[in-house]
Amino acid sequence: QVQLVESGGGLVQAGGSLRLSCVASGQTASISAMAWFRQAPGKEREFGAVIRWSTGSTYYADSVKGRFTISRDNTKNTVYLQMNNLKPEDMAVYYCAASRKPFAILRTMSQSSGMDSWGKGTLVTVSS
Repeated sequence: QVQLVESGGGLVQAGGSLRLSCVASGQTASISAMAWFRQAPGKEREFGAVIRWSTGSTYYADSVKGRFTISRDNTKNTVYLQMNNLKPEDMAVYYCAASRKPFAILRTMSQSSGMDSWGKGTLVTVSS
C-alpha cells in the first residue's frame, strides 16, 4: 500500500500561482506513476497531469497544458504540481494519486482506474 498526503492548496486570485505537494509513504519502491486529478463542485473527477516515476516523463490534460507543471523528487517521494495563470475554472479539490501498475504508454495512466492509491485532497479556490 502507498499512502499519500497532499498540501499547498489555498485561495488565490485569477492569474496567480500555487504549488501543490504530495508526499508518498509505504511501499513507494513499487510506484510506477503519480498523477494529479481534480474535482470541481457538482462535476466528475477529471485528470490533470501524470508523471512516470522512473524517468520523469509527463503527460497533461489539454485544460492545463502550458499552465501546470508536474514534477517529482524521488529522494523525497514527493510529487509537485506547479499551477500558473490560474483561472476560476481551475477551482476544485485536487487529489494526488499513485499507481503500482506496470504500463507502456504514459497517457493510458490518465484514467482513474489506473491509480491504486489516493490522497484525501487539497482545496484550491480561485477568485475572479
